[in-house]
Parts: sequence; structure tokens; C-alpha cells
Amino acid sequence: MRCPGTPIHKKESMELVFATHNQNKIKEIQSLLPNNIQLLSLPDIGCTEEIPETKNTLKGNAILKATQLLKHYGYPCFADDTGLEVVALHGAPGVFSARYAGEPKDDAANIQKLLYEMEQIADRRAQFTTVIALCLNNEIKIFKGVVKGEITENPRGVYGFGYDPVFQPAGYRKTFAELPLATKNKISHRALAFGKLLAYLQYSIR
Repeated sequence: MRCPGTPIHKKESMELVFATHNQNKIKEIQSLLPNNIQLLSLPDIGCTEEIPETKNTLKGNAILKATQLLKHYGYPCFADDTGLEVVALHGAPGVFSARYAGEPKDDAANIQKLLYEMEQIADRRAQFTTVIALCLNNEIKIFKGVVKGEITENPRGVYGFGYDPVFQPAGYRKTFAELPLATKNKISHRALAFGKLLAYLQYSIR
């Protein structure tokens, strides 16, 4: 898939933008990147606004954010979008996960709405999906991570964020919010997607 903008060829060092305002995420990913790649956040390039997520798929939103950044700021970049997909709800909340209960974003309200809609439903299968779109060398590369599990009947745990207190990954008896962060970061949808991105960067940019 082609990506608009000036090609960025391999060189001794380069700057790569991650479409996030979260500096902790930047530090975490930077520690895993080759030394010749400097990771920048949105504030680092002067982008303070939220990029609207107007597409109806996670992949579409990730591509939209990455291409908009490249178009307006000129940096090679990557963006991600994540959603919780519940089988019994036909894939909802999906792309609407962050604002499932409406504006403003509220994790507790989202969980409350989800559990209400799951009342009396025996099939509690669900999955978390993260899709990353990378704009580099005039191309778009897609990386996807999926972790399957189920929705618990009540919130459990104090770690994590979003739907973590009600998502129990397959093979575990604890929710994401009960698992130590180090464990979650090894098995999560986001970790799987970023692992694929990092592997690509490590072998593509030297």
C-alpha cells in the first residue's frame, strides 16, 4: 500500500513519530528500538490536537492517523488503534471502545455499559485487537496483535486501564487488571502488534 509523502530512505539515523501524547509509551518503545532511530511524540513535533478517528475499522483509523501526520508534518510515523470485540455483541464495542458510553471518554462508564449489555448472556467470548499503521519509505505497513479471552461478570483488579478489569485472557484466571504489568506487556494485543513493528524496524532500518 502506498503512502503519501516524501520517501525516507535508510540512513545512519532517523526520526520516527509515534502518534501519541503519552511520554511513557515513547520511553517504553524507544528502549526497544535500534539506536539509530529516535522516537518522537506528537507534542515533540508541535501536534497538540487529537486526530479524529472517523473510519469504521481499527485498520482504517490507524491508517488515517498515520497518513494525516505524514501529510501535515512530513515525518515518517506510525499510529495505532485498539478495540474490544465481543462475540455476543457482534463485535461491539469495536472501534467505539474508547467512547462506548458516550462523551467524554470514561473507562468506568464504558465498563458499566458493557456489563449491562452482557447481563444474562452465557457466551462471554471476546478479544482485544490492536492495529498499527506505519508510514515509511512511501509505503504503509500494517501490524496486528490479537489476544482472545472472555468478559468477566464483575470488574476485578486495579492495574491497567480501559476494559482491563473485565477482560480475562485465555489461559489465565486473572483479568488484565489483576496481572502484573510485566506479564500483561508480554501477552497483550498491544505487545504483540508492537513486537511485529519493532521486528520490522530492526531489520529494515540499519
